[in-house]
Formats: sequence, structure tokens, C-alpha cells
Amino acid sequence: MKESRNDMPFEQILPENIKIEYDRWLRLATADPQLISELQTMTDSQIEDAFYKDLEFGTAGLRGVMGAGTNRMNIYTVARASACLAEHLLSQYGGGAAVVIGYDSRRNSDLFARTAAAVFAKKGLKVYLWPHLSPVPFVSFSVRHLKASAGIMITASHNPAEYNGYKVYGPDGCQITEAVADDVMRRLRRTDALMALPVQSTVALPFEGLIEPVDPSVTDAFMKQIRSCSVLYGDAADHHCSIVYTPLNGSGYLPVTRALTEAGFDHLTVVEEQRLPDGDFPTCPTPNPENRQAMTLAIDYARRLSADLVLATDPDCDRVGIAVRDGEDYRLLTGNETGILLLDFICSQKTKHGTMPKDPVLIKSVVTTDLAGRIAKRYGVRTVNVLTGFKYIGEQISSLEQKGCVDSFLFGFEESCGYLSGSHVRDKDGINACLLICEMFSYYRSRGISLLQRLEQLYKEHGCLIHTVCSFAFEGSQGFARMQKTMAALRTAGSSGLIGPLGGCRVLEFLDYSGGLDGLPGADMVKLCLTGGSSVIVRPSGTEPKLKLYISAAGPEEAAARRLEQRITEDIKKQIG
Repeated sequence: MKESRNDMPFEQILPENIKIEYDRWLRLATADPQLISELQTMTDSQIEDAFYKDLEFGTAGLRGVMGAGTNRMNIYTVARASACLAEHLLSQYGGGAAVVIGYDSRRNSDLFARTAAAVFAKKGLKVYLWPHLSPVPFVSFSVRHLKASAGIMITASHNPAEYNGYKVYGPDGCQITEAVADDVMRRLRRTDALMALPVQSTVALPFEGLIEPVDPSVTDAFMKQIRSCSVLYGDAADHHCSIVYTPLNGSGYLPVTRALTEAGFDHLTVVEEQRLPDGDFPTCPTPNPENRQAMTLAIDYARRLSADLVLATDPDCDRVGIAVRDGEDYRLLTGNETGILLLDFICSQKTKHGTMPKDPVLIKSVVTTDLAGRIAKRYGVRTVNVLTGFKYIGEQISSLEQKGCVDSFLFGFEESCGYLSGSHVRDKDGINACLLICEMFSYYRSRGISLLQRLEQLYKEHGCLIHTVCSFAFEGSQGFARMQKTMAALRTAGSSGLIGPLGGCRVLEFLDYSGGLDGLPGADMVKLCLTGGSSVIVRPSGTEPKLKLYISAAGPEEAAARRLEQRITEDIKKQIG
């Protein structure tokens, strides 16, 4: 007989019942001996953090630390989410529902992918399972290419090695909507994770006819789309520039090197220590190409080889970080810097060759540099701002497609190193971005211009804005409560005019996005608009227990803007404690 939790909704485990739920897992979580071993050695504080709530399911699916418990990524929480998503899909598409499943190099990613496949097949859904590591853009693309009802990507993107996640796409290749997430969440409240796992082995996958490997022709179709995103149009470029690339032990190695070699970049060196998949990420504990630490080995390679350009993709290959030679060293460009360089390059090339679409559109997140909008305006490109998260950019592309004008989409990007220049996917595409970056670099290099020189030119033409992102971790249930308290205190101080000058700049306006603002839906985010065109945005991360600060400093030239950015950063840290 199925055990219950005193008939409580499964996502609402009260503190006094944590021990009951823990004991229940000890008795019933027998499909994974490793989880049982972990349960047996947990301290009281570890038990509380693992069971004080259920792992939250939203438009981004699931993401969390791997381990035993309801607030962890494991085969039971994956099976539960899959069972509820399957029920939703069957209610919408009936027996014709199909799902594409991909996974990256993280620990347990293949196990979680097989677990999800087994659950979907048990429910009677057709499953297309990628037979090897698959980047995010492969999954987003294949959902539409195979006309599936949904897609699942097992990944935690650029998070540390202890994390994994379960990213969900709709039939348009974009992350699921709030309505779909809410329906799945309602079903989750009625579903027991410990009872959702099929009896059949999740390793053997004994569901003949229902689980089919994705055919290699899908990869070929994807790569054809990548080649179509080129904007060189035969213009001369130096394809012999020396490039160092690292996939950071993730899924990018094969697709990125294929895209670059097919495009003619024949002087490509891959960082050997980070070439093969490894979910422990031994040489970069946090495989985030936004951070210089993750690119240390690649930059060391570049120094030894006197390379011209350094590229790094995160484990699921949807983000790209770059570094360029700066004197005797290498400078890591921010996502904003790379984004405005790509935007300007794409616009200038399309204008030059007469291929600019009718009513061209740039789509960017509200936390991404306003400099992009200024550059877009110069080329007659309309800018659409969306909330943070590439899913909102994907939704805008899908909206354009529904109106019959998807060709108007020119470029989309976020400050967090996510870029997209084609409508072939509805998420960040690191493969597409790597090719565009190399084309841009080689084009300017053949004309004796470095990316740093072009960046300086853009600052002179459009004004200088320097951006910094600071993150503060708030782990566990107590940390989450502190983060909420910090946001509430900031709202109170901001709405009361009690926030003092930041970096010597007065707060001109305090914007609270919680009720929706500037045509955007409600979001847990506030913005402080400062004198001189500078600003600070504060928001909790949607994927990690972190509070993120986005500082934008304006100045007459880069050095002055960087000095102001440092002063603003110091002051805002003091203001929020």
C-alpha cells in the first residue's frame, strides 16, 4: 500500500515532519544504493536542507544539488517530474505525444536521461534519446526538427560540479510557459517521488519501439543551419588566425570544432586537459566561461602558442566566453562587450551586403547593456527588452514566427555570455556564437583591427558603459530567508528614498518590477537609476541560491567609467549589507 505524508501536499513538508519523510526515504529509496548510503550518514542539518522542501519546478524545469532528498536532484525527483510532465503532454497531445531527451557531461546526466526516458516510455510516449552528449542547442533544434511535443535537457549549465538540472522545452523549442509549468506543478503536488520510478531498470531501458536514438542526420541538419548564419558573404577574412578552444570538459568539443573546421578555421588548438567529458570538472570547479578562472588553462595555452583568440563554452555549450590578446597578456571580454561587438558586426555586414531584413529586431534582457540599444538604433534596428532568462528571448522569436515575420529576428543576447543570431533554436547557442565570433575576429584582423580597438571605437561613437555583475550566495533554508529579507529591506529603503548616493551618484529613480513594469510581467527585481546614466539592478538568481547585482557605470571614456564602477560597487554592497 502506498505510504502518505499525512495527506500533506507533497511540496509542503513542515519542519516537524522532516524526520518522518527522511525515515520514509530510508525505507523506500532502495533503487539507488548510493542514495541510501548518503541518507545513513546525514547530519541533522543536512537532513533539514535535503527535506525542508521539494525541489522547485518552474519554466526552467528543475535545478539543484545532486543527492538524496526531496530538495535534491536524484532519480526519484527526475522520475516524479517526468511522470507529471508526461501526464500533461498526454492531456494535450494524446497518444501522439513525443519527447526528445538530451544530456551533457555532468555526473549522473546520462542516468537521469535514461530515467526520464523510462518514465515517458512507461506512460506510452514516444522518446527520442540522444545517444551521446548533446549541447542545449541540439535539443532545442531537434524538438522542432522531429516535431516532438517537448524536449528535456539534463544539465545545470555553468553551475559547480555538485549541481544538475532538468530543463524543459515546449514544441516550439523554447522553454515551457508559465501555464505549462503551473499545470505540471499541480500534478507534482499529487505525486509521490518514491512511487514514480518504473519497476523496469532505468539502465537497460526495456521499452522496445518507444525509445529511439536520435539519428545522425539531425546533427547534420543542425550544422547546415549553423553555416547559414554566416554573415561574411564572401568578404575576405583571415581564417588562419590561431585559436585556442576549450569545451571545459563539456559537450561542445565535437560540434564546435566541426563548425569551425568546416568554416575554414584551420589553426585550432583544443585544451587537452578539458577536451573530454568529465563531470567533476577537475581543472575548473565552476565551469563558467564568464569567469577568468575557468579560462586559466586556455589562456596559458594561448600564451605558449602566441594565439590570437581564446574561446570557451560551458558544459552544455550554450554560453561562450572569449579572451583576446592585450599586450603581453590576454583580456577576458564580458558578455556585454562581446554582445555589442557581435551586434555591430552583424548589422554592418548585413547593411553592407543589402541583406538587412525588413523591420530588423534586436532582443535582449533588461539587465543587458543599454549600449546595445544605441548601436541598434544607428542601424535602424528595433530593440525589444525582456526579463532575464533566454526563454523570454525565445518566446519573442516564436511570436515573430507566428506573425509570419521570423526573418526580422536579427540577434539576441544576454550579459551572461549567451548569444543567438538565427531562428533555428530558441535558446542560447554556443556553436552559432563561436562561429560568429571567429568570423568577426578574422574579418577585423584581416583589416588590421583588433576587437579591443573596435570596442574602443564603439565607446567613442555611442558613449561608454562599463558593466559588472556581483553575486552573493545564500545557501539552505536560512539563506533563502535572508535573501528574501534583503530584497524586502531594499524595496522599503528604495521606495522611501533612503538609499544614499552610490559612487557619488544620486538615486534619481527607484523601479520595482514585482508588479510588472515597462510592458514586462512581474519579476523579483529592482533598479536604481543614478545621475549621469549609471544604474544598479538587484535580483535573486532564477537558477542558484544567489543575489545578483548588475552595476552599469557611465563615463566620458573607459578609464573614468571603470573607476566609477568600482565606487558604485563598493557603495551598493554597503547599502545592502
